Amino acid sequence: MQLQANYHTHTVRCGHAEGADRDYVEMALARGLKVLGFSDHVPMPFPDGHESRFRVPLAQLEDYVKSVLALRDEYKSEIRILLGFEAEYYPDLFDAMRELLSAYPVDYLILGQHFNDSREQIYNTREQTDPAALHTYVDRVLSAMETGAFTYVAHPDLIHFTGAEALYTREMTRLIGGARERDIPLEINLLGIREKRNYPDARFWQLAGQLRASTVLGCDAHRPKDLADPENIREGLAWARRFGLTVEDRADLVKETP
Repeated sequence: MQLQANYHTHTVRCGHAEGADRDYVEMALARGLKVLGFSDHVPMPFPDGHESRFRVPLAQLEDYVKSVLALRDEYKSEIRILLGFEAEYYPDLFDAMRELLSAYPVDYLILGQHFNDSREQIYNTREQTDPAALHTYVDRVLSAMETGAFTYVAHPDLIHFTGAEALYTREMTRLIGGARERDIPLEINLLGIREKRNYPDARFWQLAGQLRASTVLGCDAHRPKDLADPENIREGLAWARRFGLTVEDRADLVKETP
């Protein structure tokens, strides 16, 4: 299978990626992508003026949008380029975030629940055994799905829970079941495979296979060379086959609306 579309692409503006926006487009073309979605970490309108260290700063939002739209126009005969964002669901900031984005022609959002709340104090990849943290994580993901604003869930198994296995199984069954009910794909994250992170988590994907979850691959590209890397894709597809998952080559976009 050749990857046709990638919706999980970052830019240098988030502070932990590298390369010019154009370089991502050129790499996408070289590796046969038909659709390239830019989805850098969404600016959050924190009421106290706080700026996350891993997001596009509010001051660079206009530049991000203009750059993606200019590339979309320039390369329109060669590849479909989309303007998106990766966003958390924070109940207290969600409406404000959507209002901020309503001024722009956003094509889609993907959900990446890196933190459980807007204080952003405990990163969800930190090893933890607290049942409340796992329960809240799943609640946040399910609530995000219910908004109807997200095209898919990026690295749904990001939370690094090492507590009771029965609890993990129960909570993740709840998450996967919610995604199935709403026909929202779950992403096998290729960055996690590349960097041997705590995700993809075999426990999660075994459940996803049993529940026949809709699945996509996401490059989670932070460098141009991360886009549609053939070996990385082979590893992702092997992961899917291991658990009997069928990988969709494209996702149906959910258009973000205020």
